[in-house]
Amino acid sequence: MRLILISGLSGSGKSVALRALEDAGFYCVDNLPATMLPEAMSLYADFGYEDIAISVDTRSAPSLGALPKELEKLQQRSVDVRLLFLEARNETLVKRFSETRRRHPLSGSGVTVEEGIRLEQEMLADIQELGIRLDTSELSANSLRSWVRELVDADSSRLTLIFESFGFKHGVPQNADFMFDVRCLPNPYYDHALRPFTGRDQPIIDFFQDKPAVAAMTADIQAMITKWLPCFSKENRSYLTVAVGCTGGQHRSVYITERLARAFPEWQVLVRHRQLYRQ
Repeated sequence: MRLILISGLSGSGKSVALRALEDAGFYCVDNLPATMLPEAMSLYADFGYEDIAISVDTRSAPSLGALPKELEKLQQRSVDVRLLFLEARNETLVKRFSETRRRHPLSGSGVTVEEGIRLEQEMLADIQELGIRLDTSELSANSLRSWVRELVDADSSRLTLIFESFGFKHGVPQNADFMFDVRCLPNPYYDHALRPFTGRDQPIIDFFQDKPAVAAMTADIQAMITKWLPCFSKENRSYLTVAVGCTGGQHRSVYITERLARAFPEWQVLVRHRQLYRQ
């Protein structure tokens, strides 16, 4: 059996992620207490379900502390368990609650939305380290659905190497294990003929291919990852996220991210471009 646990901060997109898994054929349950996981999985097995997705969050706060132990029980029963922890920057969460006019689950009785967010972060601090963290700031619902499906389809028995481009002016991703700043490199943005293209388009590729600094930066990042990747793999890590940032997340970071992804054919690789799919 395969179990995908969805957890994270309110307003980070947990409902979107759960619906994406439902569309992918998973049997989905929203807001199940962690202490009920083994019993629920036994029941689903009796019914013949193989792919299960369950959300566990602060709505079942009294049972959260038991989650690590319950996950161990399931893994001992050879259940393929993965936890996706969704988060976003505080200002993004506040904006989302304001736009939807929903109240934060922990707000009320004199507790503001901002205070509710901070309280929830404290309550979930231990859980976020149990799985893959996914920063949904600046992500559209379509992008989130796509990323969730990619993560679920990845082989959980192997480390997944995630290369992610972003733009510093939009904020840095919170889930990166390594982060590299490539804003010192030549910027095609200042060429009006090149500005509309992205780092995946041939005119931008041609622009960068004859720039020694770009080749040197890419090679240095590749060398560092190559050196330390086996060490992370030995720690039984499921995912390693490498974020590459330029100013707007359109040209330099995209180009280098694509090149790095092709440099590790022996590893399981996913590629993300945060600013290319914001619509």
